[in-house]
Amino acid sequence: MSTEFTEWLRDRSDDQLRALVAVRPELITPVPAHLEGLASRAGSPSAIGRVLDRLDLFTLSVIETLAVLPSPVAHRTLRAQMARALQGPADPAFQAALRETVERLRTLALVYGPDKALAPAPGVREVLEAPAGLGPPAVEVFRHHPAERLAELVHDVGGAGDGTKETLARLLGDPEIVGRLIQEVSPQARSALNELAWGPASGRVPNARREVRAATAQSPIEQLLSRALLGATGEETVVLPREVALALRGGRIHRDLSPVPPALDGAVRDPGLTDRTAAGQAFAFTRAVEELCERWSVDPPGVLRSGGLAVRDLKRTSGLLDLPEWVTGLVVEVAHAAGLVAASGAVDGEWLPTPAYDGWRVKGTEDRWTVLATTWLTMDRVPGVIGERDERDRLLNALHPDLRRSAAAEVRTTTLGMLAVAGPGLAPTLESVRERLAWEQPRRRGGHRDQLVEFTLREAEQIGVTGLGAIVDHGRALLPGCDRTMSAGRLLAPLLPEPLDHVLLQADLTAVAPGPLTSDLRRWLALAAEVESTGGATVYRFDERSIRRALDAGQSADEMLAMLERHSTTPVPQPLGYLVTDVARRHGRMRVGTASAYVRCDDPSLLDEVMADRRALPLRLRRLAPTVIASKTSRPTLVDSLRAMGYAPASESLDGDVIITQLDVRRTDGQPLVRSSATFNGLEADVVAAAVRAVRAGDAAHRARRAPVDAPGGQVPRSPATATIVALREAIRQGSQVWIGYLDSQGNATSRILEPARMEGGYLTAYDETRAAVHRFALHRITGIADIN
Repeated sequence: MSTEFTEWLRDRSDDQLRALVAVRPELITPVPAHLEGLASRAGSPSAIGRVLDRLDLFTLSVIETLAVLPSPVAHRTLRAQMARALQGPADPAFQAALRETVERLRTLALVYGPDKALAPAPGVREVLEAPAGLGPPAVEVFRHHPAERLAELVHDVGGAGDGTKETLARLLGDPEIVGRLIQEVSPQARSALNELAWGPASGRVPNARREVRAATAQSPIEQLLSRALLGATGEETVVLPREVALALRGGRIHRDLSPVPPALDGAVRDPGLTDRTAAGQAFAFTRAVEELCERWSVDPPGVLRSGGLAVRDLKRTSGLLDLPEWVTGLVVEVAHAAGLVAASGAVDGEWLPTPAYDGWRVKGTEDRWTVLATTWLTMDRVPGVIGERDERDRLLNALHPDLRRSAAAEVRTTTLGMLAVAGPGLAPTLESVRERLAWEQPRRRGGHRDQLVEFTLREAEQIGVTGLGAIVDHGRALLPGCDRTMSAGRLLAPLLPEPLDHVLLQADLTAVAPGPLTSDLRRWLALAAEVESTGGATVYRFDERSIRRALDAGQSADEMLAMLERHSTTPVPQPLGYLVTDVARRHGRMRVGTASAYVRCDDPSLLDEVMADRRALPLRLRRLAPTVIASKTSRPTLVDSLRAMGYAPASESLDGDVIITQLDVRRTDGQPLVRSSATFNGLEADVVAAAVRAVRAGDAAHRARRAPVDAPGGQVPRSPATATIVALREAIRQGSQVWIGYLDSQGNATSRILEPARMEGGYLTAYDETRAAVHRFALHRITGIADIN
């Protein structure tokens, strides 16, 4: 069988081989020396399992049918068998779909042979351990039964001849005999068979290896064991033989089979409404990430010993962002995966913004969202499991290392891809998406994947990839293979709200932002005021503490009033002007330095007041001069204490300059990001063609057993490195031979005649005519190149 498969591969055209390695690139990594090596690699369990995982339900059913039926199988026999499992009639559409599927399986090298003799490729049957939910054949089920027991089973089944497993398998392969045996058992035994008929084919019973005869069987299980309708494969495990299952299924291998995927069901939304909704969510999510980084710039949370974010810190951040905890977890995880937030250290570290945040912040909103959405689509972390517990009953915190799931990126891409091919404005239900995904990837079904699908739909809505459950144009543009000429950011830009550069100042010391503000104005208001409420309009409140915070950051009263006048549609209210000037007038009259700390003031009476205040006793103040007081406490402690007493000191340096407090300069170096690729984009056409040429050349040499040729005489070729690389690329493109000089491992110059195949990673793969074999050559050891005359 292996020889037949290798010969079949050898007879394939170059175009067909290129199509094979294009869809299965692992077969040429590295390039095999000949077609026997390619066939061996194509039949390896890992390679077959990898390609089977990519098949849809109908395609997988075809290969399972071929694996169950005795090989070879004629196409008409396959068509008749598949037609028995259809939900409807075998119309021309089914026949066309089946022929297209068989051709696809040939392209994948999972099936080989002409239409009159189709067969699964070597290794496929072994990888398909239970095709279509069927158990092993009877020969395998009863392989380890002693000869005496086999003879008893053959007799109880009603057969004659020697008591071998082959005889028993032949008897069970007769549907009439199996039908008679089923009629002999009790209804309870028949019910047990029906439960195993469509899989899984195995079950557990106590004392499965008991020896019982049909005449003395008491329980339903004993009735089945005595008639070989069930076979013991362990002390407590039994299995339904494949022949019995096929008889119970009426000769069908599958049931309710359809060549087309199930349709997605759901509500149909107005496309304009979905676009606007998704754009609003995209804007809000981008602002939430920015707000998170700004908050953590000033007051960063600590890093747990396990490497995550504490539950209390997540709750506090959720309150600051005014978002549910699961949304806050999503914001935190995406910001971290995008490299905007990182831990400052493994021990006693803090979660801080990185320098990458400063570059991200100055981009347009649409470009910032594209970075975040692309990161979410391709990251292997699953924010949805935050708050759950692992197998050791440990809580999974946000930013915990165990939040990684290898299938997360692929499930997101596949799920959104299904939404992209749905009708315009269709918002599929979760169940229909799960059903469709089960058809698209039947070998990857499981509760874990269903959970990832639910997380994907929920998070896509929150990020703005979908709107009201339907995917939008800028979300569709994120998917791999999208042929749109416009990027996701350019599609999103017209839908985003225009940022405002003005607020409404009110007499109650508040400012109302009627919409989203520009980044500069919003950052300034966050510094000079407190956020009182959010929603459609954001309300900021000015107070003495917030004004002092702006003064500490280097703002003057005139600059603050000018800023308010420039960005207010109403005149600056008199109470707000009084508040700013009054706080600024008192701010800085008292200076605090390091003595450990000292207090300097031009007004001696004010220092007399401080020295007489009993609340200053813990500060251990000492009068050094009429205008100077020293303290043994630190400067920050002294400043905070004096402010708590009602004063408004300002910090100064040793040179007497006022220290400007920078609230947003704390940064940490982000770690290099390792993102998982959601899909494989495919090999380049020239790489595929070169690999096929190399395999063909190596196979020809392997079969012909050509003797090595002599290298040309004369001096070893020498040429500049750049010219050598250019010449090698041209030889690869044309498929021509070249003469090179090469330094071996001992540094000796040798001469080679090569047929180059491909060049990557600093190495050249080529067929060496002087050695009659395929070799890899280090490019830095090639001394030069010349044409063969």
